[in-house]
Amino acid sequence: MLYIGVDLGTSACKFLLVDETGKVCNQVSREYPLSMPHTGWSEQDPSSWWQACLDGIPALLEGFDPAQVQGIGMGGQMHGLVALDAADKVLRPAILWNDGRTARQTDYLNKEIGRETLSKYTGNIAFAGFTAPKILWMKENEPELYAAIAKIMLPKDYLVYRMTGVHATDYSDASGMLLLDVEHKCWSKEMCEICGVKEEWLAHLYESWQFVGTLKPDAAAALGLPESVKVCAGAGDNAAAAVGTGTVGKGHCNISLGTSGTVFISSEKFGVDATNGLHAFAHADGGWHLMGCMLSAASCNKWWMDDILKVTDKDYPAEQAPITRDKLGRNKVFFLPYLMGERSPINDTDARGTLIGLSMDTTRADITQAVLEGVAFAIRDSVETARSIGVEIPRSNICGGGAKSPLWCTIMANVLGIPLDILVTEQGPGYGGALLAMVCCGKYATVQEATNALVHVSRTIEPDAELTALYEERYQKFKQIYPTCKPLFKELAK
Repeated sequence: MLYIGVDLGTSACKFLLVDETGKVCNQVSREYPLSMPHTGWSEQDPSSWWQACLDGIPALLEGFDPAQVQGIGMGGQMHGLVALDAADKVLRPAILWNDGRTARQTDYLNKEIGRETLSKYTGNIAFAGFTAPKILWMKENEPELYAAIAKIMLPKDYLVYRMTGVHATDYSDASGMLLLDVEHKCWSKEMCEICGVKEEWLAHLYESWQFVGTLKPDAAAALGLPESVKVCAGAGDNAAAAVGTGTVGKGHCNISLGTSGTVFISSEKFGVDATNGLHAFAHADGGWHLMGCMLSAASCNKWWMDDILKVTDKDYPAEQAPITRDKLGRNKVFFLPYLMGERSPINDTDARGTLIGLSMDTTRADITQAVLEGVAFAIRDSVETARSIGVEIPRSNICGGGAKSPLWCTIMANVLGIPLDILVTEQGPGYGGALLAMVCCGKYATVQEATNALVHVSRTIEPDAELTALYEERYQKFKQIYPTCKPLFKELAK
């Protein structure tokens, strides 16, 4: 039997064909454009996501028997606002997770409604990327379109709808809307009232592995699949990636170095840190998780390599080669990785990338090293927030495009002071989606059972005591830079 995992990303949709042993039999990707009509805005046309499915899934199935496909599971970019009218037509381009237009609405929610009130109703405070501030923005700036809303969906849920005709969402993805009572796993009537959201606009809630529907006849024909294929609710990209890396159950951690960076800590119990610096979300395994999300992680390195250094043929390893082990922990240059503002744990849309410590003897490699270290230090900020409430993180998985760099993994292990496990199969949210589909179809009884059977560690990067001590000293200096620059960031944003 075969299962399809879908990873609906910001720049592309990736499709995996996975057999029942967990082997990835085939994979394809379809890119689509990202629109930035104004500074700080980020939008996409949802029809481009569906077109990616129409192109990608038939290509994925070439050389395979479509009749063997049992189920489809989604992992997708979170927080995006997809607004539909009464005829289920998209009202406007989706406002994405990394869109920064809602600073005023976010301030209103956090300051006038109040952080304590928001945390009481949802377990979280407002961040500019969340869905609820986007609804308020639409209400204030596009009243005619707001008045036409009949359904509010998240990106991956729009694909589930196009496949099944069902308006569905899962608890993990819904947690990032600021409309869900995360602890009790139900829509918050209070938050709906605050944000002017009618509860009938919201999708039916499911656990991530639960069956939503089979393929509609027209969708099945267009995708080249049998109508009997089951579609589960799926999960937000980070929860799906956590399933794909076996970060389920009690006290497991996964660090992802993708376009954004995340620290994902699974838990069997609901919990919130005192400052709400971390997100307290439901997990795709039926439990909960704490998550720190930084908006620019591997994208910082991509920006430095592609846009600034103009590296040819994307030869990033050649740029990192001069950064030998004797240079680790001794760099005099620091980098704040806030190229698009920052979410966890500082929640500051005005924060910006900063290089400090430059001198006449600073080299190209020094700055490259500072970029890698800056991201690692910012990841540690979220780890320290979790540790502040008694969460123990003795080790972690590491995944994402940035984790393909042995140097970056070494830096990360020593900045955090913990072993980092690299997995045999690391395919991100798409692999997690495929595992959820297996559970949906009855191949495994639980998500934990699926990950125990199919997710395995390839190798482990151990921290070095000497390097860890050097990076501890560097991290304490890094921690002073943002508070010092924060007033200036606010002035520069005016």
